[in-house]
Amino acid sequence: MLDGPEARQAAATAGLDDRLEQLQEAVAVDSRLFLAFRESVARWSYLAVDRDGGDAVVIDASRYLAAKERAVGDGSTPREPWVLELDFDPFRRGFPTIREASSIGAGGDFLAEQLVQGVFSTVAGGIQGLVDFLREHRIQGRSVLLGEGPASVEGLREALRRGEALLRARPPEEPAWRRELEALGFEPGWGRTARRAAETMGCLIALLDNPTPRGLTDFLSRAPMLATVAILSPHGFFAQAGVLGKPDTGGQVVYILDQVRALEAAMRAALDEAGLTVDPRIVVLTRLIPDAEGTTCDQPVERIEGTEHAVILRVPFRTPDGAVVPEWISRFDIWPFLERYAVEAEAALLEEVGAKPELVIGNYSDGNLVAGLMAERLGVTRCTIAHALEKSKYRNSDLQWRELEADNHFSCQFAADLFAMNTADFVITSSYQEIAGTARTVGQYESYRSFTLPGLYRVVAGIDCFDPRFNIVPPGADPRVFFPFSEEDRRSDRVREEVRALVYGAADDHSRGCLADPAKPLIFSMSRLDWIKNMAGLVEAYGASPELQARTNLLIVGGTVDPDRSGDRDERDQIERIQTLIDEGGLQGSVRWIELQTDKHRVGEFYRVVADSRGAFVQPALFEAFGLTVVEALSTGLPTFATRHGGPLEIVEDDVSGFHIDPNAGFAMVEPITEFYRSMDAEPGRWDRISQGSVRRVRERYNWPLYAERLLALSGLYGLWRHVTAPGREGVRRYLEMFYGLGYRPRAQSLEQGDPESHQASAPPQ
Repeated sequence: MLDGPEARQAAATAGLDDRLEQLQEAVAVDSRLFLAFRESVARWSYLAVDRDGGDAVVIDASRYLAAKERAVGDGSTPREPWVLELDFDPFRRGFPTIREASSIGAGGDFLAEQLVQGVFSTVAGGIQGLVDFLREHRIQGRSVLLGEGPASVEGLREALRRGEALLRARPPEEPAWRRELEALGFEPGWGRTARRAAETMGCLIALLDNPTPRGLTDFLSRAPMLATVAILSPHGFFAQAGVLGKPDTGGQVVYILDQVRALEAAMRAALDEAGLTVDPRIVVLTRLIPDAEGTTCDQPVERIEGTEHAVILRVPFRTPDGAVVPEWISRFDIWPFLERYAVEAEAALLEEVGAKPELVIGNYSDGNLVAGLMAERLGVTRCTIAHALEKSKYRNSDLQWRELEADNHFSCQFAADLFAMNTADFVITSSYQEIAGTARTVGQYESYRSFTLPGLYRVVAGIDCFDPRFNIVPPGADPRVFFPFSEEDRRSDRVREEVRALVYGAADDHSRGCLADPAKPLIFSMSRLDWIKNMAGLVEAYGASPELQARTNLLIVGGTVDPDRSGDRDERDQIERIQTLIDEGGLQGSVRWIELQTDKHRVGEFYRVVADSRGAFVQPALFEAFGLTVVEALSTGLPTFATRHGGPLEIVEDDVSGFHIDPNAGFAMVEPITEFYRSMDAEPGRWDRISQGSVRRVRERYNWPLYAERLLALSGLYGLWRHVTAPGREGVRRYLEMFYGLGYRPRAQSLEQGDPESHQASAPPQ
């Protein structure tokens, strides 16, 4: 165990040559080398070494970041004598933190243990904090458990004993609620039947007598926690049909709509079991776009199919003088509109549902910023879902923020991320990779630990991956749409023939190429056409492999085949590149390119038609936070080759449910696919084995009912945590308010709002 600065210095500098594999960065400034080591997952250290062979000295993150700032400076301006430094670590002291990297992402389980082992005995009068939470808890503004009932632990114990006895003396299936329970101070949310209510009271009696993590989670899973949820997703075109493939519009729309359906069903079941005659309300707040380009994005309210009461509620962006902004705006340029949008979206939400939500969920950087502002004013629990963080996509986007600012406005985005992450009550990620990467790669959230925007601010300690706010809750795929190709009775003959006509038909204005040998298996990929998705890279690698061309055809679905029909610069670049690759490679007879499909039932059948051909799905992204198309493909029984950079590394079990590929390997990216089809000459049953493993993987791990059940449990647990730790959060709240006011707000307000060119997404740096 290291003890004191001298011991830490000795340990850090010992065997420096042996630590080179941990080296992540090296910065040369004057006569010194400044080294950043990733000693293990999410644990970093820094050294300064004299280049002439002198001593190595342990330095802190601040000094290392200062060296990076000096290294990228052009020398034309003097060094800043003072730099704003952000350090959130002091506010984490006194709060429990995860110690083992293997436990990162299991924050809810860790927190339940901490609540019963430590917090109940040290915070807010011990377990009295739980009693106060139950008294204050509201569902759509109404008390559902205690209300004005027993206010002390002992008073509650006695009331529970008497209530349980009354309930167990009645027929088990008889409705639970009677005036005699009201006389004891209870509200009608303990259970629909006498048996259920008695069991719930028994759970709480046991918890009060002997707090255990299992007892706490069991009770909170029975108690009604949610009836109204607000979900924020402002950017892009958000609608149920006709929007996929439009700029800034992709998997997050599918994710949120599937999430809403699963969550409403879980909430309805929980409220019914609790004995409450309350309709769950879920409202997806997004942006109203008057120039809707043929979509429903100009409609203020849209009911969500497959739900009873969930809606999309659209609120417009406004200019400073109050005029509605009519056109789509890139996610990089929306920052000046969000503060006013948060206020108006909150008012629209309260008017729609008539009460405060119990939970606010943010999506992406912009949605999480708005959710943070809204939840703070409403005083409710908030969940953050990043989906993807731009900082991980753009190399050196922090150091080079000035060069990228005109198109990307990263100074606003990174400030918004820091504000949103540190104000969230809990964070949901789809994979471990998203938080902390792997032994060799840095996670998305981990990249926010320490970084600098030279001349603006320096983040010494921003995000801690060991914070118990992080929870891995992977989503699923809609089982109504994405089901195994072998389930013939569920497949529509009409839709199947439509898809086959698209795949094997002649080229037209909405497709490119015509397959010369339709008998070959199809290698299939489907995504937006942007740089990070690497569809052009897949076409290039396929075109460089004569053996793969001889064995298979390539089918890509995405974007539009005509660059003039795209309003996004990044997409236009990718379209033109794919066109060139097909022409110069002579691939017209082996590559079929179809424009992005928006009908979800047709999309599901694409996977199954490819499976009919004994084909495979490829997800070639340079980085993918999760990989919803991977889950969709696996659900249909389609062997899948997925990027090893990001969530797909966890979703796919190599040579069990699919295979990992390296999109940075150039032409070698497709070698695992070639080997797979080559191996079937000797092992004909390999395709079936992988196909069956794909379906099994999704059923066991990636499905929406499991997701919704976990989200409900986490909302109750973190709602309780928020309540009992409120006094200790005041300092960080004030610190974040200051950072928002000084670090984010002035930059957002300074952006130009009237230049249409500034609303176009820019191509990423190559």
